[in-house]
Amino acid sequence: MARVSIPEKDQVSNELKDLFQSMEQRGARILNVYKVMAHCPRVGREFLRLGNAILFNGSLPPKLRELAILRVGDLAEATYEWTQHVPLGLTAGLTEEQIKAMHGWKDSPLFSNQERAILQYTDEVAQNIRVSEKTFKGVRDFLTEEQVVELTTTIGYYGMVSRILEALEIELEENKPPLR
Repeated sequence: MARVSIPEKDQVSNELKDLFQSMEQRGARILNVYKVMAHCPRVGREFLRLGNAILFNGSLPPKLRELAILRVGDLAEATYEWTQHVPLGLTAGLTEEQIKAMHGWKDSPLFSNQERAILQYTDEVAQNIRVSEKTFKGVRDFLTEEQVVELTTTIGYYGMVSRILEALEIELEENKPPLR
């Protein structure tokens, strides 16, 4: 059970109520993590805006974005994050075998050199904050400066999301079985 309440749409500020309505009109579900963020409406609004920008308005290829997000969720042992992004990763082009091999990616032949560079960069940003020159060069060989900044922002954002989910023990939505 979550450590804070999970408000329903009619229990949130008008500003977030409108935002949730807009999301539903576009076919999106209002996830429990979004509902929890409604406890602090101004921060919650910006939290959603940044998440949407990362997911829908970035220049990073979706497959590489989801690879980084899933790796962050794996490192954080964030079941909610993992469960929400496995289907997105599959849709973006990751294989089930790659997703299963994510935890031990360094020993797996299933990842391309580009994917390995993304995974190494993700590991270093998520675990060490700082990144070695070799690792930075590995992503810079195929990403633009914009994409490197976006990748770094994505890793940081989903690290924050995982911390919110785990610290507040936010549970998956009804009828959503965990995938970990």
